Amino acid sequence: MSIVLVTRIFALVGIGIGILGILFRLGSIMNRPFKQDLARAQGSSTRGVLYAFTLGMAPWEKESTAIHWIAYLRGILFHVGIFLAAAVLIASPWLNLLPGWITWTAAVITGASALLDLAGIFMRLRDPNLRVLSLPDDFAAILITSAFTGLACATLIWPAILPAFYVLTGLMAAYIPFSKIRHCVYFFYAKFFFGMGYGHRGVIGQPEGKYAE
Repeated sequence: MSIVLVTRIFALVGIGIGILGILFRLGSIMNRPFKQDLARAQGSSTRGVLYAFTLGMAPWEKESTAIHWIAYLRGILFHVGIFLAAAVLIASPWLNLLPGWITWTAAVITGASALLDLAGIFMRLRDPNLRVLSLPDDFAAILITSAFTGLACATLIWPAILPAFYVLTGLMAAYIPFSKIRHCVYFFYAKFFFGMGYGHRGVIGQPEGKYAE
């Protein structure tokens, strides 16, 4: 078998381990007892959930991002790069069929994303609060995701690097259930229950405005 096929299988095995690990974690979460909110309904949970997944993610709706626009934009851009790197992975058997402008646009975005992601290490080391709160897994997660987007960029420019991209993909995917990268799954649960709870209490997403009277 060729090195490309071997490493592709390695990536698929790693992805399989990652999916099983995430499913196991989600299963343990779903088996926990659900505690109903006993507060008297002041608004619509549905509106709260809709708000949480739409306008609630706008930077001006959150005080922390409204005063830290650079950090917010950095987060948006490097997450876009991660999603694009995942698209490169899916399209990897057919990369030679992509038009040149798509290849180079994707390379620029994933390359910039890798640098912005890597900047997270320096941000954690520079800020005294983040430095105290940071664990080894925080730095490992940043390094492996920045390497993922960086290798996606390199693969687009030099297709011979594809086996290395596959190997890293397998390692990262298997690592996800045991790392903070799994927030990519927990994010949706957190947003849902945040919207449901505060929508029920009329705090967010209601016709009257941002907060209920």
